[in-house]
Amino acid sequence: MEVPENSSTKKEQEKPMQIFAIDADNTITTFAAAAQIPEGQERFSSEEELFAASTTWPADRLVAIWNSFAGVAGFGADLKPLKKFTDRAVACKRIWNAVQKMNAGAATPAVETTAAAAAPAKAPKTKAAKKTAKSAPKATKPAKAAKVPKGAKSATPAAPRENSKKATVIEMMKRKGGATLNEIAEETGWARHTIRGFVSIAGSKLGLTIESSKNESGERMYHVTK
Repeated sequence: MEVPENSSTKKEQEKPMQIFAIDADNTITTFAAAAQIPEGQERFSSEEELFAASTTWPADRLVAIWNSFAGVAGFGADLKPLKKFTDRAVACKRIWNAVQKMNAGAATPAVETTAAAAAPAKAPKTKAAKKTAKSAPKATKPAKAAKVPKGAKSATPAAPRENSKKATVIEMMKRKGGATLNEIAEETGWARHTIRGFVSIAGSKLGLTIESSKNESGERMYHVTK
């Protein structure tokens, strides 16, 4: 008697494998074939491959990758931003599970991240050095910066890194007449839902006033007015 093939197994076999690639701006894009991936991007097609690729990354890069799509309209709408992961394995597992919801050709918003600089090693103090330190006049402490009240926005929002895709999108929207959704998609390679998500949070995070409208052809337009 022939045993019928399990339907869930059959679906998994029929589902085409997605290949993911991540660039220097932490933008993750899906591809149907490895040949489509631009040179210089790291690729992975399983949780294990993502973990292997991440072993050379600083821990804060994994947090930055997660926070780039957590809470953004689209596949990350139900995800919450984090300050840290318990360990690298947990980070890779959660990121892998999240990107499974991406459609082929889609891309996550780019986000900038800077690895913490290593603190210089302290040289051992000799007795002579200790005496010199005691006799030296004490340096005047710099005035403390005024604290921003809880819930209030910073007066100087952090600007995106120069030459990043975020900076490119903002410059396009600052042009006279702004930029269309299609123009931004062609320039960055981002999916349209990714662009809408970025625009929706750019105003509050970067202190920009962005107008959304449609031109005579019915195309969606974005324009930074100030």
